[in-house]
Amino acid sequence: MAFHYSRRKLKVREEEETGELNIVPYLDILMNLIIFMLLSITGLASFGILNVSAPGYGGPAAAVTQEQPGDEPKLTLSVLISRKGHFVSSENAILGEEGAPTVPVKADGEYDYAALNAWMVRIKSEFPKETKVIVGADPDIPYDALIQTMDAIREEQGAQRRLLFPDVTLAGT
Repeated sequence: MAFHYSRRKLKVREEEETGELNIVPYLDILMNLIIFMLLSITGLASFGILNVSAPGYGGPAAAVTQEQPGDEPKLTLSVLISRKGHFVSSENAILGEEGAPTVPVKADGEYDYAALNAWMVRIKSEFPKETKVIVGADPDIPYDALIQTMDAIREEQGAQRRLLFPDVTLAGT
């Protein structure tokens, strides 16, 4: 019996040439894009930021609530936004007629931000040192209405552009 080599084993195998994928240029582009996006986001984020305080939970400390003799009365100003219009209230008084909004919506269903701003100017003239306001809205109020309401509350519209109530706190619902 003779020993024969298989033809497969006698045939010299050629090494398959597999090129390696060079991913260095791809990683360079990715790193540049990531750095560019991070820098552009931080630069553009400052344009869309509104300074607003979150509602606090729990009651105020007893030392904070005590009024000092000779202090002016505090104005706890609130502006509530509903489908009927803006309700402007102060501590225990609602400005305007009972049950009706202080600044009703216009006939076309749009909010009257100029009239709200006029109310804020009047209130600021009576309480010139006050800077705080609490803004609340019904859940179905559009975000744009909330932002325009805060714009009408924060500064006087027109040529003067003086600050009215810049410290806005959003009411928790």
